Amino acid sequence: MSFEVALPVIIPLLTGTLCVMLWRYNMVQRVLSILGSVALLASSIWLLVSVLREGHVVMYMGNWVAPYGITLVADMLSAIMVVLTGMMAVAIAIFSLSSASPSHERFGYYPLMHLLLAGVAGSFLTGDIFNLYVWFEVMLIASFALLILGGERAQMEGAVKYVTLNLLSSAIFLSAIGLLYGITGTLNMADIAVKLGEAEHTGMVDVIAVMFLIAFGIKAAAFPLFFWLPASYHTGPVAVSALFAGLLTKVGVYALFRVFTLIFNQNPDFTHELLLWVAVGTMLTGVLGAAAQFEFRRILSFHIVSQIGYMILGLALFTPLAIIGGVFYIMHHIIVKTNLFLISGITHRLMGTYDLKRLGGMYKARPILSILFLIPALSLAGIPPLSGFFAKFIIIKAGIELEAWFVTFIALLVGLLTLYSMIKIWGEVFWKKLPKGVDSSALDEGKTSGSLVVLYVPVVLLAACTLFIGLNGQPIYEFAEFSAAQLLNPDGYIDAVLGGNRP
Repeated sequence: MSFEVALPVIIPLLTGTLCVMLWRYNMVQRVLSILGSVALLASSIWLLVSVLREGHVVMYMGNWVAPYGITLVADMLSAIMVVLTGMMAVAIAIFSLSSASPSHERFGYYPLMHLLLAGVAGSFLTGDIFNLYVWFEVMLIASFALLILGGERAQMEGAVKYVTLNLLSSAIFLSAIGLLYGITGTLNMADIAVKLGEAEHTGMVDVIAVMFLIAFGIKAAAFPLFFWLPASYHTGPVAVSALFAGLLTKVGVYALFRVFTLIFNQNPDFTHELLLWVAVGTMLTGVLGAAAQFEFRRILSFHIVSQIGYMILGLALFTPLAIIGGVFYIMHHIIVKTNLFLISGITHRLMGTYDLKRLGGMYKARPILSILFLIPALSLAGIPPLSGFFAKFIIIKAGIELEAWFVTFIALLVGLLTLYSMIKIWGEVFWKKLPKGVDSSALDEGKTSGSLVVLYVPVVLLAACTLFIGLNGQPIYEFAEFSAAQLLNPDGYIDAVLGGNRP
């Protein structure tokens, strides 16, 4: 039995349970959170090694062989996503040591965080479409509770928008599952793929595909139903915002990659053409929204939307190189976006605001923090030799090879506008002088503070990851290439899951 595929789900659930049992002891919860996050990362690396060796790792829950029971399955894409989940868990757990307030800790910050991580890992590893819905709901419950920690007005307003759109997504998702079950008589994704491939293609299949696109598009904050994200992600505690920015929307992107390569691949002229225009709209609306903002986290939130467009574009182009670019982009973006949110939290810790007009003087007072900002910011804009350059380059090259000139132009334009936003943050926060009337004492306080040093640790580690990917892109490219080969040849996934039960 391949037990390693279940560990990334079991470990955060166990960690969260222990934190609930010890909810009176904040210090113990902090230690448990660190240990649980490190264990999650270690188990995910074990799973990745197993996938490299075996191609697919499958576990049948309760020994009910597919397609009759719930199956956990890891291919290269899901293994990569679980490793990134473990990395972000460690970074957020360390950052939370100094950023999480005692009141948040008393109201379940650590149990909710690990419940969210379990939902994320479960979504990446499940081989059952209804089980994917269940893990989505686990994430929704945990993320809503994390978003309203503190109970401030802005948080409640953002949370209402967040949960309303996500409940709509869940309703559409569940309806689509019901229709799909009515056609195929199964919930196992590999079995669905086989039965849809053998059935006569009808318009109903395209309708169900669009329903899944809408449901997962809302989860991923894709155009046109993206507006809940910039209205909510900037309202919660900064560690929560960073966790959401890095992982939550990527679950929706992962689901799109999974179902539109495994299940709905019979009519790409329709489904992937639709994905193409969704990608274009997502890139443009996100980057234009960011250009109009002057609040640190709102700019970053809009850029989550625009960068999701690049990932969907890789899927929409649907060539081996484009899929490689999409997977590479996901890996790069999770690291970079989480880091940028953490840096925004440090500036808020120093100055007490996210308003760019009330910030400044950071380069003179905090040169190390300024350099640490430049690394992910320039990477997000696609400046060589950082990770974002190679991610954008691969996708743009795939677009040129297909002679998709319009979408390639949009991708290049969005890259330039992203650079504009990052330069705007640099100019306002780090380069210009501190505005008159703003207290400058905070910039000089706590330069050797232990709590501030703790905040820097995950930022430095994530910046190092960005530099490593940029300077050593070949191994990361090979991981993405392995993943793309599996996605574009789903028979390997189907055979691994169904084995001798394949019809």
